Order: sequence, then structure tokens, then C-alpha cells
Amino acid sequence: MHRHGTMEPMITAAADGSSLSNPGPAGWAWYIDPNTWAAGGWPLGTNNMGELMAVLDLLRQTAIAADETLRVLCDSQYAINAVTKWMPAWKARGWRKADGKPVLNRDLLEAIDLAIRGRDVVFEWVKGHAGHRLNEAADLRARAAATAFAEHRPVPAGPGFAGSTIPSVSLDVRPAMPVLPEPDLFGTGADSGPDPVIDGVAARERALLSDPVRRSPLRLRELLHPDYVLYDAGGHIYTRPRLLTAVPPDRAPDLELLGASRLGSDAVLLRWRERSGGTSALRSSVWTRADDRDWQAVFTQSTAVA
Repeated sequence: MHRHGTMEPMITAAADGSSLSNPGPAGWAWYIDPNTWAAGGWPLGTNNMGELMAVLDLLRQTAIAADETLRVLCDSQYAINAVTKWMPAWKARGWRKADGKPVLNRDLLEAIDLAIRGRDVVFEWVKGHAGHRLNEAADLRARAAATAFAEHRPVPAGPGFAGSTIPSVSLDVRPAMPVLPEPDLFGTGADSGPDPVIDGVAARERALLSDPVRRSPLRLRELLHPDYVLYDAGGHIYTRPRLLTAVPPDRAPDLELLGASRLGSDAVLLRWRERSGGTSALRSSVWTRADDRDWQAVFTQSTAVA
């Protein structure tokens, strides 16, 4: 915390985000001092998601000190302008931009809009990678979180803000760890030990079913092949266009990876146990990769089990 002469008490923090391939394994962090910082991230995310998430978590954790001015240092003009300039107009248009297209990262922006109400918050732009002590510290921790997701290691989440009882609000502060295969339940193909490609594809499927991605048509397009088809446990058939316009379920399912197989150099079969709302299903999914794009889901089938 920084107090300046006779001015009102002030908390000064840097907030930053990082994505290794944008989109890719992503991290966020805010930093006040060596004993007051936090970080987290996602298996799949963007720089802008990380920038906004860092601001959101900072707002929520410092709510315990809401009587103090919060000074947020960002090297992202997008994050600052989105919160301080563009958001009122976006809200007035039903979260659409001037060209009528949906606003990206609406889920994070709506949460920031709620968390900032009644707070005295000042945003200040700082040049990134220019030796600013707080910015460099936040950047280091955001990149460490993104790298931890990429390497399937625990994320250094930090001590947080003293006295706050608010947990991190990112999708997950722990990466999805690789799971050794269990008995083959679907299809054919020999399972082997841990495989970096399979681990990465499994992380993409977990991201596909996460709340932020399910509610973002842009992110769904990144993960679903144009020819994608889903046969769900209720007997419904969903194509990619239908999923992009469908209202997602209220709750994302829990996934347990049962096994995985390489079907070739550019195809992977994943087998899961899927649990949601007291029901259970066995899920198989095929992911493929073309020369001009990353891994995308092309087929999913779920079968309800007792």
C-alpha cells in the first residue's frame, strides 16, 4: 500500500496478463509487494483475458479495503479503455460494439462492472517491459502461471491480499494434470504413457467445456472444427453452427480422463467419464489438426450410464 502525504489512503498495484501463443496457455497476475500478489490462469486463453482477469481479481480481493483509492497500473491500453471508456456504450447496446458484433470477453467485463461499483479506482498506463518495478513483477508472475499450464505444473498462486476471504475467481489456478490411461471403453488403438500432444488436446477439451469458453462463440469457433458434430447423452444432435447459437447449460460437467489414443499423426481419440447434475455419461471425442490450424474437436458422443 502506498500513502502519499496527506492524501487519502491508496493501494497501488500492477495488473498484467500473458498468453504463450494467444490463444494458448494463459496467465494473469496482480502485484503490490512481495507479500501481496496473486496469479492464476487457464489452459487456453488470450492476453486480453489475462489483463482483464488480473484487474477483476484485484478488485475482488481488495474489496476488504474499499475505503481506499485503488490505483491500477496496466501496460494494456485495451484493458484500461475497455473498463473506463468503452464499457458504458457497450452496455447500452446490449454488449455489442458499434458495428453490431458481440463484445469479446463479456463475462469478465460484466464481472468487473459489478466489482468496481462504489469503488474509487484510478487506472494508469505504464509502458511494458521498460523496467517498471511493479509491472515487471506482475508480468513475471503472469508468464509463470501461463508456463505452468503449458507444462502441466501447479500454478504459483501467491498469498493474495491480506485479510481477504475472496478466493481466486479464474477458471482454475491449477492446470489439468495428465492422467494415465485406464481400460479402453470406446474404439480401438493402443494407449501408451503420458504424451505431450495428448495432454495438450485433453487440456483443450477441458477448456472447451469451461464456463468462459462455452459462453463465447469466438472461443468455440477456435476449438470446434467446421464439420463438428455432437451426439449428446439425451439423443440430441448438435452441429458447430447450432452450438454457436445455443444457450449453454447452467453448469459445466466434471470430466475424468479414462484414456486416450493416437489415431494418426493428426488425430487423437479421448475417452472421458462426464458428470453433471447427478448424472453420469461416458464421452468419446475425436480431435484433428490441419496444417493451417491448431487442434480442433471434430466429433463427440456421450452415452448415459447408470
